[in-house]
Amino acid sequence: MRILVPNLGSTSLKYKLLEFPEERELAAGRMERIGQPRGDAPGHRKAIEQVLRDVGAIDAVGFKAVHAGPRYRGTYRIDDALLAALAEYRDVAPLHNGIYLEGIREFREQRPDLEQVAVLETGYHATMPPWSSNYGVPAEWRNKHGIRRYGFHGASHRSVGERVPKILRSSPDGLRIISCHLGGSSSVCAIWDGRSYDTTMGFSPQSGLENATRHGELDAFAALFLMDRLGLSPSEMRVRLVKEGGLAGISGIASGDVRDIEQAAASGSGDAELALETLAYQVRKTIGAYAAAMGGIDALAFTGGIGENSAELRRRICRGLEFLGLELSDQRNASAVPDCRIALTRSNVACLVLTAQEELVVGREVYRLLRAG
Repeated sequence: MRILVPNLGSTSLKYKLLEFPEERELAAGRMERIGQPRGDAPGHRKAIEQVLRDVGAIDAVGFKAVHAGPRYRGTYRIDDALLAALAEYRDVAPLHNGIYLEGIREFREQRPDLEQVAVLETGYHATMPPWSSNYGVPAEWRNKHGIRRYGFHGASHRSVGERVPKILRSSPDGLRIISCHLGGSSSVCAIWDGRSYDTTMGFSPQSGLENATRHGELDAFAALFLMDRLGLSPSEMRVRLVKEGGLAGISGIASGDVRDIEQAAASGSGDAELALETLAYQVRKTIGAYAAAMGGIDALAFTGGIGENSAELRRRICRGLEFLGLELSDQRNASAVPDCRIALTRSNVACLVLTAQEELVVGREVYRLLRAG
């Protein structure tokens, strides 16, 4: 079975074509600056046309969809009801749901013969216990309106949870893993017995760690205070929180890209240095909290664009974690090429750098669903 897994961004389209059950990668590609001058395509419609021409024969398309509320947390064939749920939660995940709705509709229009499957990012975190997934809100908010901690980056954290036991030659039973997916969008997940136990993102992908341009953890009353003070509507505040916060807000560097921020910090920017230290501190603090929640930690894994490529940020995060039994090797960390270990041999906690394999996880879920009929 040939399954196409597109990864849609507001101005980009990456994809992999995978063959199952062999799990063989047949093709991969990316299109950038879509809809922009000198971009790879004038819009997503043309980009999808090009991808479908390039990959040839396929049997199904699997989407790493983000948020469809409490009813859809798992893997589902895409129908009108699922599309309506994605639309309902569009304002909760404005950077993700809108573009996936557009992409799904384009694929349906251009290739109505294909099976389309959504693998919801929230699905992996459905195993979180009530004490880590609930907010302190009225029961009606939880039961009627679905206000709870959903968690995201499910495909990435699932991949870490599946691969670490194999690398360590250990059973997932009892294994305590902390997965750090760090990139333009970042989150940390506590994985215990092979299942998500807690994670930093909550009702929306906005919460938790500072992201490139999204604010991360924020007292809700701060937003309400500024809405009153500045006369901002909910829509206007939503734009500010999504596009002007996070590492961009702290550093003053509009992209919020850690590569740009590290360069600025090396050149003496105090705000850029503060942004890096803030992110490292929040990740380090979360690692300590999750170690306490699980009664210890056996492995720490870094993945995602930053997690895989920034030795400096990994060093900042691990600095001070020796009390947990983690001893980082500066040499291994500096020369890390995923997949690899970067802790000292004598370290009681394994520390790994892993390539993100989200498309493979999505493809497996699609194949599992379609094979089951």
